[in-house]
Amino acid sequence: MWDFSIRQALGLMGRTAPFVLFGVVVYFGIALALVLVTGTGAGVGYGVGAFGDEEFRASTTGWGAFAGFGLTAGVIFFFRDYLLYIVKAGHIAVMVEAMQGRDLPGGQGQIAYARGIVAERFGTASALFGLDVVIKGVVGAITGIVQGLLSILPIPGLDKIMGLVRAYLRMAVGLMDEVILGHLLATRSENPWRGAQEALVLYGQNARVMMVNAAWLTAIVWGLSLIVFMVMLAPAAGIVWLMPGNMSAAGFLVAFIFAWAVKAALIEPFAIACMMQVFFKVTAGQVPNPEWVAKLEAASDKFRDMGAKAAAWAGRGFGGRGRAAQAEQQEV
Repeated sequence: MWDFSIRQALGLMGRTAPFVLFGVVVYFGIALALVLVTGTGAGVGYGVGAFGDEEFRASTTGWGAFAGFGLTAGVIFFFRDYLLYIVKAGHIAVMVEAMQGRDLPGGQGQIAYARGIVAERFGTASALFGLDVVIKGVVGAITGIVQGLLSILPIPGLDKIMGLVRAYLRMAVGLMDEVILGHLLATRSENPWRGAQEALVLYGQNARVMMVNAAWLTAIVWGLSLIVFMVMLAPAAGIVWLMPGNMSAAGFLVAFIFAWAVKAALIEPFAIACMMQVFFKVTAGQVPNPEWVAKLEAASDKFRDMGAKAAAWAGRGFGGRGRAAQAEQQEV
């Protein structure tokens, strides 16, 4: 049915418990900030609405809540590359170390250990974020050029809903950029651009297997997320009751925010652990197929740009690593 072990994925979560807890603190801190600032905005709007009638007060309360939510979401969006660098990539780094049988430090030492690995491989947060954006673009191109998707899920009459199937599979491969980062960390790639190119070709060669597993995992992830959302509705209603004005509809938003926090902190790392298992298993011993290299070069400008950036690695690098390598060569 699928090629990953849920037990092994949970074991990885256990071995990287300090990072799991770190993710819970970060994402629930974000969720709490969203709720508090949204509530504060609603309170300010409610106060402004005191100068008008009931309809005016309802309007200003809603706009205040919207402004508070938008402001907080904008700040989070601005720092999204640091979230990728510190939380996601760091957790992937220690999971890869655990999968390769290495000992991991406990407590906060694990977080510092992961940060060192990520800094060594990718340098700055902005550099890693730039690489991640390009990887996502190429993954989308691979999904687009894979043919015979109907054979992945042999359901009678599936051809009539092919558009929905394609949309589902595009959503299902949403975690592949993190898996590619895991490959770079596992192979100790000295040139992230070249390593990412090779990993993307390997993904293309095994796209059917990867998509089948991604489809199952997506169903699991969203099923668990729906359960969490339903559980969160009751406490969310209590929080909304403390807000000024008639904000009953905001209960769904608060429940969604906290369900997102659970998904980001716990469910997604579990899914990444599963997908890395599959990727490492199916690509073991493989080398990039020149036919797939040609397909990606023809289909994706981003893939071709990766080749140019890989060639320029020795001259620039991430965080000065390329310049350091040049200096070493000159000394020799």
